[in-house]
Amino acid sequence: MSVSSVLKAGGRWRCFPVSLGSSLFQALHNSYCRKKSTASKKIIPSVAFGDKNTKESGNALDKLFSSEQQASILHVLNTASNKELEAFKLLRGRKSNNIVEHREKFGPFQNLESLMNVPLFQYKTTVQVCNSILCPETQRKKRKSPENRLLRKLIKPEIERERLKAVNSIVSIVFGTRRIAWAHLDRKLAVLDWQQNQCCQLMKGTYISSVYLEEISSVISKMPKADFYVLEKTGLSLQNSTLFPVLLHLHIMEAMLYALLNTTFAQGGQHQVLSMNRNAVGKHFELMVGDARTSGKELVKQFLLESVLQEEPRVFFPSDKIVQYRQMFLSTEQHRIEELYDSLLQAVAFYEMAVFNNEP
Repeated sequence: MSVSSVLKAGGRWRCFPVSLGSSLFQALHNSYCRKKSTASKKIIPSVAFGDKNTKESGNALDKLFSSEQQASILHVLNTASNKELEAFKLLRGRKSNNIVEHREKFGPFQNLESLMNVPLFQYKTTVQVCNSILCPETQRKKRKSPENRLLRKLIKPEIERERLKAVNSIVSIVFGTRRIAWAHLDRKLAVLDWQQNQCCQLMKGTYISSVYLEEISSVISKMPKADFYVLEKTGLSLQNSTLFPVLLHLHIMEAMLYALLNTTFAQGGQHQVLSMNRNAVGKHFELMVGDARTSGKELVKQFLLESVLQEEPRVFFPSDKIVQYRQMFLSTEQHRIEELYDSLLQAVAFYEMAVFNNEP
């Protein structure tokens, strides 16, 4: 028997003569080539489908932008240098290089659809780039200055600098588990009103919403009108389960104050109530010891004294109220009322850090 070819068929190994094996191998080879050729031909319809999508995307671009807008976009794409294109955030890096290279190789862009022929430019990217060219101001707004980043960490929600610069008076509010205090200051740091109110009943029982509403509404009725109401935002950790009752109380208080004091939010959508970072105020007055904030009592006492002795004190207490405020402060000597001290310090810090620090 001549040398045989070994093939596996039907799960078994079978032997064939060389002549038969050669012809069988040839048949298998021809069959494989036919399948490969057929598989290659099947790609063609998908390519054609891609061309159709590209054409539809181009038509969609024409509908998205008016003829004037298209002309403006094409003018930038055809005339801007690499450096000028990188001024647009979405065109930084390789995208701007690809536009310039495509322009040099194939000539000016004739329509927005041709931008999708540039590497890295698909339909969605092209739309975003066109919008950024038409509205560059939107891109600039996203680049926050260090001062704006600091301001965002200091107060929430974010407020336009124009509104902060135009503020005439604020009411600074600090609340704890037993009392709520507020200080009303104008932009000259004159103390127009400074009070505290006991709220001992709120944490007794089951945190009844109607009780909170009644108590806080009564306190708010005593507060003066102001451009902004600034609430203290504490840094208590949610991970400490023993503090949960306190945290729940503080969150309810905050929510109630936001709802009751933001009287014009529904009409204009502008916030009048802000939250200010407690530790940021502590750092401003150098009251922080590690992560803990010490009492501001001595600092407030110093402000009261300077208002009497200095011609231009840091904080001004009107002469017709200085006696009243001193007596109120002295009544806290035995039992410190931190909310009262903190409400005044927070108001001063708001002006010095958020208002005056942002003025040109």
